[in-house]
Amino acid sequence: MRRDEVVERCDAMIDLMAALFGVPSKELRRLGRTSNDISRLRQIAMYVAHVVLRFSMSDVGRGFGRDRTTVLYACHTVEDLRDDADFDRIVALAERVAIAAFRDRLER
Repeated sequence: MRRDEVVERCDAMIDLMAALFGVPSKELRRLGRTSNDISRLRQIAMYVAHVVLRFSMSDVGRGFGRDRTTVLYACHTVEDLRDDADFDRIVALAERVAIAAFRDRLER
């Protein structure tokens, strides 16, 4: 996949998660430190981009303007937190919405 396509889809993922959770997308795009809630939502978005869109961690990092190791940390954190049923429901909802939104773009 072309680099600009990855960035485009990650940008769409950010907009989708912002709309789903009612936060400004510019907050999810902000570089540097943000509130814990925004950081956690960004981690979920990165995780979903990796799992649902099947992007490499390097591609997700590029698309989110972050380092690959930041994406790795985000994915591990989300996986660990999925042991909590409420958090798992939130992530599952984000995954279902992303699958529906990107259905025709997902590679089979």
